[in-house]
Amino acid sequence: MTDSSLNASAEKTRTLKVPSLKSRLVISAMVMLFVLLPAIGLTLDNAFGKHLLKAVEQELTAHSYSILAETDYIDGELLTPTNFLESQFNVIDSGLYALITELNSTVEIETLSAAQAEEQSGLIWHSDSALNITAINSLHYPPQGERTFYLVNFAGQAMFVSSFSVNFADLDQDMPVTLHIAKSQQDFMAAQKAFRQQLLVWLVIIAVVFAAIMWWWLSWTLKPLKQLTTELKTIEQGDSESVAGQYPMEVQPAINQLNNLLSNEQTQRLRYRNALANLAHSLKTPLATITSAEAVSFEVQQEVNKINQIVEHQLKRAQSAGQSAWRLSVDIKPCVEKLLAAMAKIYRDKAIATSVNIPEHAKFKGDGADLMEILGNLIDNAFKAAKSQVAVTVICRSSEVIMQIADDGVGISADERDSIMQRGVRVDTYEQGHGIGLAIVRDLVTSYQGEVHIKQDHKLGGALFELLFRTK
Repeated sequence: MTDSSLNASAEKTRTLKVPSLKSRLVISAMVMLFVLLPAIGLTLDNAFGKHLLKAVEQELTAHSYSILAETDYIDGELLTPTNFLESQFNVIDSGLYALITELNSTVEIETLSAAQAEEQSGLIWHSDSALNITAINSLHYPPQGERTFYLVNFAGQAMFVSSFSVNFADLDQDMPVTLHIAKSQQDFMAAQKAFRQQLLVWLVIIAVVFAAIMWWWLSWTLKPLKQLTTELKTIEQGDSESVAGQYPMEVQPAINQLNNLLSNEQTQRLRYRNALANLAHSLKTPLATITSAEAVSFEVQQEVNKINQIVEHQLKRAQSAGQSAWRLSVDIKPCVEKLLAAMAKIYRDKAIATSVNIPEHAKFKGDGADLMEILGNLIDNAFKAAKSQVAVTVICRSSEVIMQIADDGVGISADERDSIMQRGVRVDTYEQGHGIGLAIVRDLVTSYQGEVHIKQDHKLGGALFELLFRTK
């Protein structure tokens, strides 16, 4: 697979946003919160409504037995109670009513429909609370000895009604009647409303407590991953060489493999650099011998020098850590100060004034030797080209680091800015020195996916070399 296809695949992977574990857990918790709690609330409300309805039915049944116990049929006359222990029967329009309707004794109630039974019946008694009730429509008439409980709009109100059909007998006379106990739904609705309000309050409290517990649980569960992220940032910044924390057994094998990978990468990179250094030494020794020989012509010496430059250039390029140095990080300011101190000694006669503007936290995400090589070439060129001033500036942003090296020399014309960075251009053609080492700088910066821009510095008036490195 080519480098371009690998880069395209990596770019495609970065564009696909995979939900984090935390977001997945939060969504799962929210689904539970907004599905489970309402389901519990509906279940409790339904159970309470059924229980309340059953209680009303039992209450009306008890009232009907109480009235029937005090009612008698003697000599063809129905004797009913005049005063009740339940005070609501004695208060007009109290919401609790008792009515007795008589059915024609010559008709079998089992053979009648509800409408026919209503036509054949008549109101023969009611409690004092039902004085204002004149219409008795929509009442049910169950068969004798049976009871029915139902909801109906009765006397302009929504009522619970318990109807019980009985037969009073005196000698040879029968008197089939139906006792209706009606109760307004207002108390039922008020109780249900109060329960629902209380239930809602408690469900909200439970939801808040549940959310707080879930948040604590998520923080505690994801704490190892947060710790791992912190340690990886420490490794990335170069402050640590491995992941040292203790992790759950599910994660520890991956941590061990990562530490092995980091150790092998560091060992391999060191071995690779040592091998390249040995190769450079092996090549330079015979080349130096050839150059020092008296019989070697000037043309041969030039070619040998050219070979030396090519070897040095390619070795510098091969030794670059580049993108493999993701876990390396070096402070920029100490490197710049060290280079400026060295240049001040080398170019003591020029008395160059230097200006440094670098944040203390500025870091280069890469190998320190690469940074020294990049800045060393550019600062050396700046000192060669400068008349009296050199400025080094570093700008840190959220996703990039910008390094600027400027001088007050004659600068580089717009036509030369592109050609001076091209491969094959002789590095000694620029008298002021900006061409020296630029090929190495270009290759090193490119290996870190960075960019090199040549501009004119508006403040000093000379050349401005700007390096851009992305940190994300």
